[in-house]
Amino acid sequence: MEAKFPNKISIGIFPTPIHKLENISRLLGTNVYIKRDDMSGLALGGNKLRKLEYLLADAKAKGAELVFTTGGAQSNHAMLTAAACRKLGMECILILKKRGVCEKVGNQLLNSLMDIDVRFMDTDSYDDIYAEMDRVGEAFGRPYYKIPCGGSNALGSLGYVDCVKEISRQGMDFDHIICAEGSGGTMAGVALGAMLYAPGAKVTGMMVDTDPFDEITPALMKGAAEILGLDIEINDQNFALRDMCGPGYAIPSEEGNAAVALLAREEGLFLDPVYTGKAFAGLLAMAKEGAFKPTDNVLFIHTGGAGGLFALG
Repeated sequence: MEAKFPNKISIGIFPTPIHKLENISRLLGTNVYIKRDDMSGLALGGNKLRKLEYLLADAKAKGAELVFTTGGAQSNHAMLTAAACRKLGMECILILKKRGVCEKVGNQLLNSLMDIDVRFMDTDSYDDIYAEMDRVGEAFGRPYYKIPCGGSNALGSLGYVDCVKEISRQGMDFDHIICAEGSGGTMAGVALGAMLYAPGAKVTGMMVDTDPFDEITPALMKGAAEILGLDIEINDQNFALRDMCGPGYAIPSEEGNAAVALLAREEGLFLDPVYTGKAFAGLLAMAKEGAFKPTDNVLFIHTGGAGGLFALG
C-alpha cells in the first residue's frame, strides 16, 4: 500500500546533504556518515523544520492567525517555530518552561532578534502550559493553533518519514540509522520511514530525556501510519532505544561533551550538549561495544541545535 502524505508548506531547503565522516570512520573502524539536517535552511537549521512543514500547513488550513508552542528555555524547536512563523507572516507566542538558561543568549538571543513574544512559566508540567495557551488564545479572540513540545505528534512525525524517503533516494543503503530522541516525533518518523523506505536499516534512538519512549515512539508511529493510510503492524521490534540522558534532560553529560569535542576536533563539525552530543556519544558507545561491522554503513542524523551550544557551553 502506498503512503498518502497530506499537504505541507515549503519552509526548509531539501534535500539536506549526506557525507562521510572520514576521520571518525577511521577511528571507529566502520563507515560513519552524517545527514546534515542542521543545514535545512531557515534560521540555524534543524530537524524541526520538517515537522513544521506539516504542522504549519495544518495551522494555515484551519485559519490560525496565532501559533503557540513550548519547550525549555533554550528550545531549538521553539526558536525554529518562531522563525517559520515570521517567514509565513503568522504571529507566534512562545510559552516556555522556566528551566535552563533563560537569559538573552543562545536561542533566546535569536528569539529577541526576531522580536518574538516569549513568556516563561515556572512549572514542570506541560499541561499547565497548554492550559495557559488556551487562556491567552481565547483572549486573542481569533483562531489559534497549538504545537506540542518538539512538534512531536503524529502529524509532525511525518516530517521524518519524509526524511527517510529522501535518504533512500540519495544513493546509499544504510545498515544503521541513529538519531537523538528528546520528545519522540523525530525518532518515530525515522523508525516508520525505515519500515517503508529502508527496511534493511536498524534504527536506534538515543534517549536524552526520561519520558517513556518505549510507549511514546510506537504510539506516534501508529498515529503517523494512520494519517498515511497504512495498515501495518508496529511494535518494539521496529526500533531500538538507548538511554543517553546522563544527569538529566538539558544537563550536559561527560560523555556528550566528549563527543561534541571529538567531532569538532576530528571533523570541524559542531554538535550541541543537550541532543546531538549525547546522541553521538551513544553511537561512539555502540562502536566500542562492537555493534558495527567494518563493512557497515552507519548514518547519524544531525538534528541541529547550534543555538543552544552558545548558551550551554
